[in-house]
Amino acid sequence: MGTTPRTGNQYSIHHGDFSAVVCELGSKLRRFDYGGKEVFCSYGPDDLTPTCCGYILAPWPNRIKDGEYDFNCKHYCAPVNEYHPEPRNNANHGYAYQYMWKLESLTENSVTQSLRFPNLDGYPFDVTVTATYELNDKGMTVTVSARNDGDEPAPWALGLHPWVANGKNGETSEQRDADSAACRLKIDADTHVTVDAGLVPNGTEPVDGTKFDLRDDPVLDGRAFDDAWVDVHRADDGTTTTVFTRPDGMEIKLVGDETINAWQCYTATGAPFDQHPNGIAVEPMTAPANAFRSGDHLTVIEPGKSVTTVVRYEVTVK
Repeated sequence: MGTTPRTGNQYSIHHGDFSAVVCELGSKLRRFDYGGKEVFCSYGPDDLTPTCCGYILAPWPNRIKDGEYDFNCKHYCAPVNEYHPEPRNNANHGYAYQYMWKLESLTENSVTQSLRFPNLDGYPFDVTVTATYELNDKGMTVTVSARNDGDEPAPWALGLHPWVANGKNGETSEQRDADSAACRLKIDADTHVTVDAGLVPNGTEPVDGTKFDLRDDPVLDGRAFDDAWVDVHRADDGTTTTVFTRPDGMEIKLVGDETINAWQCYTATGAPFDQHPNGIAVEPMTAPANAFRSGDHLTVIEPGKSVTTVVRYEVTVK
């Protein structure tokens, strides 16, 4: 039998006290550490990726209802891969995580990989996506670009799916709930996305006066989420920032550029242990769920053109 891990070749990068491992399968961020402590939840090189940990969500993040959408006067069907519990019937998180990516470059502190999407019924567009992970003095910068080499426009939306670690390693699901509930989360956004029973968006509501108001950096105790936020606040440079703070003093800022229009958070509260990493998912996205059907913040890449998204993970310890 071969000795290559099930997640493919492993690319280790280092800078100062930061280290990371990116795997060939899906160009997934398998681990990200600072000073020997987990920044993001990690998993083994032969493990089934737990709960989408480290995924690049492309060419769409989150869900497409029934896996069907219309674009440019044509109808497309993508495989439904989320149908439990009922009535979910969604194509979830795109295709990028399913393929081995091509190594483009590897240095001591950075790795770049690429994937040209195959000609698929659900996404036949000739798009090549390139991802670069680069460690620096503050943490990590992730740059994802998509280039349309086809002769027709291509729909596009992107998300990243890190699980920020809560700093502990609870041995039961209940303990992991409690460990994450002791952390703080700040999402600077004014609007919560409401969903139907299948977790497909069906409207929006102001966060004022609700548990979804995370603008003041509350403790997560009593706040279980599998939710998205839009109408994000932006700094003068166009960036939007979400902050996760642990009781051990580690603060993790997730900073999205002007293309990031939504944040998703999943706390996994009450989930079975094998579906419950020791932290929470905090996902920067260019568009909320079902964008391929709703058109909400959907990007259209014209032939010969590219789009780029940059997300930074900045780590400090107080």
